[in-house]
Amino acid sequence: MQIRFQNSPVETSKMSTEELRNNFLIQNLMKPGAIELVYSHYDRMIIGGAVPLKESISLPNEGELKAAYFLERRELGIINVGGAGIVTADGIDYEISRLESVYLGKGTSNVSFSSVDASAPAYFYLLSTPAHMSYPNRKMTKEEAAPVNLGDISTSNKRTIYKYIHNDGISSCQLVMGLTVLEAGSVWNSVPPHTHTRRMEAYFYFDVHPDHRVMHFMGEPQETRHLVIANNEVAISAPWSMHFGVGTASYGFIWGMAGENKEFTDMDPQPIASLK
Repeated sequence: MQIRFQNSPVETSKMSTEELRNNFLIQNLMKPGAIELVYSHYDRMIIGGAVPLKESISLPNEGELKAAYFLERRELGIINVGGAGIVTADGIDYEISRLESVYLGKGTSNVSFSSVDASAPAYFYLLSTPAHMSYPNRKMTKEEAAPVNLGDISTSNKRTIYKYIHNDGISSCQLVMGLTVLEAGSVWNSVPPHTHTRRMEAYFYFDVHPDHRVMHFMGEPQETRHLVIANNEVAISAPWSMHFGVGTASYGFIWGMAGENKEFTDMDPQPIASLK
């Protein structure tokens, strides 16, 4: 498990492109036949990817956690962006189709991932945060997530939002998680740009065509920086960092947050005209 420590706004403003990418961009998360994990010290969120092929993959007990098992003091959100898969939690199988979600609460001791068809494997995106109490394990489909259509084609941000783990959805200690899919011809996300110093956030970009990229804007509102992001890569967004993005074509992204509250609407807008 890779460890990423925190960076201050002053430190970040002086980073080169390579330094920004080394600290805030996660690449090679989805490796066939493997599980990859990155521990961010922003709210101690663990960001991961699991791509099982013919054999199942078990969630490891990383020594860094100093725990009897991975979820001894943690909770876990899972969204599948690939082929049909199965999440097995303490002997119970949850069949997960594309863009469906599973939540596993604190105290779930044995977790494994498998694909229904190795030639069309599942791509499980994982977010884990510390948890102080246990909530029930639960699966949620896209339809159960009560999709919300927002934006307009005139502003190139027509999109559908699926909220899975939040106050009015799957219960959790502090994890908030869902996804957004932009329609063809729409490219902007998270507009208006905003911050929420009470929570960190991670953006996992998927369905980005190999010839295209997403420009993820970050940094303080008057000291902006950016990351150029390819398919299945993650931007770590610090609590103090403004965030929004634009792609060279439409795409989808999974958003996940951890921190002081679980209010999806808790954000401090940064007017576009004020950015520098």
